[in-house]
Amino acid sequence: METKKKRSALGRGLEAILQSPDTDITSKDISGNYVVGAIANLELDKIEVNPFQPRNNFEVEALQELADSIREQGVIQPITVRKLGYEKYQIISGERRFKAAKMVGLDDIPCYIRVANDEQMLELALIENTHRQDLNAIEIGISYQRLMEECKLTQEELSKRVSKQRSTIANYIRMLKLPAEVQIALRDGLITMSHARSFISIESREEQLNLLAQILDENLSVREIEKKVQKINKPDAYKKKNKTPQLPVKYRDIQQVLANDFNTQVEMKRNNKGRGAIVINFKNDEEMERIVSLLKK
Repeated sequence: METKKKRSALGRGLEAILQSPDTDITSKDISGNYVVGAIANLELDKIEVNPFQPRNNFEVEALQELADSIREQGVIQPITVRKLGYEKYQIISGERRFKAAKMVGLDDIPCYIRVANDEQMLELALIENTHRQDLNAIEIGISYQRLMEECKLTQEELSKRVSKQRSTIANYIRMLKLPAEVQIALRDGLITMSHARSFISIESREEQLNLLAQILDENLSVREIEKKVQKINKPDAYKKKNKTPQLPVKYRDIQQVLANDFNTQVEMKRNNKGRGAIVINFKNDEEMERIVSLLKK
C-alpha cells in the first residue's frame, strides 16, 4: 500500500514511466516532458551504469570522500537515469554518486527519470561530467570524437551542442593523435594540456617520446618546451639564430694561453661588436683558491 501511495504522489506521467514494461526507445507515447523536475527513489540493484560514460577512472580517495558525505548527509543531488524496461534503469549522469551510494550500502537512490535515445545519452553524460566533475583531456577528446562519429556531427555542430569553441574541440581531438605514452602522461596529470599541444607539430614519434622524457625528468615549463620544439622542427634556423660568432685566431690563442697558465678550462666569448666575457672554470674550492692566488700575482 505504501508503494502505491508513494507512486501516485509522483504524478501520472512519472507513474506511467515507472510502471510501463516498454523501454523509452520503443514506447513513443511516453514523453520526457511529463517528468521534468520529478524525483523517484529507485533501488540500486535495478540501475545499471551507462556504457557511454566518458569517465573511465574514478579516484578511490575522492570516491571515498563522497561516500563519507553520503553516509552523513544522504544523496543531496539526485542522479539522472533513463528507463530501459520494467523496473530496469540506466544511468545518464551521476555514476560517482551511484558508486558511492553502493559503497555506503544504500538500498535506493533519488533519481530524475528521463527519456533519451543513445545519442542523447552520450551527449548528456559528456555535458554533465565536463561541467560538474572535470574529465581529463583524453577522456574529453574521446567523448568529442565519439559524438562526432556516432552522432554524425561536424565540429561546428558539436561546438553548438556542448557550448565550446570549435578551436577548443579541435585541440582536444588532436590529443588523440599523440603517442599512447604522451596520452597516458596527460591522462595521469604528469603533463598539462599546454605541454601536450606542443607535441602536435612534431612529426617524429621518436622525437615526441624524447621530449616527453625531458619534460618528466627536468620538469620543463611550456616556454622551454616550445623552444625545444622549435629546435626540433627548424634545426638550421635555430642554429643560425643561436650561433655564437667564432673567435678570431688571436683571441683563440689568448684563450689557450690562459688555459695553460691556470691549468684549467677557459672559455672566451666575444660578439661582433667586441663585447664578451672570459670564464675560468674550477672543479672545487681548492682549485678556485689556487686560481684566485694566481690572479693576484
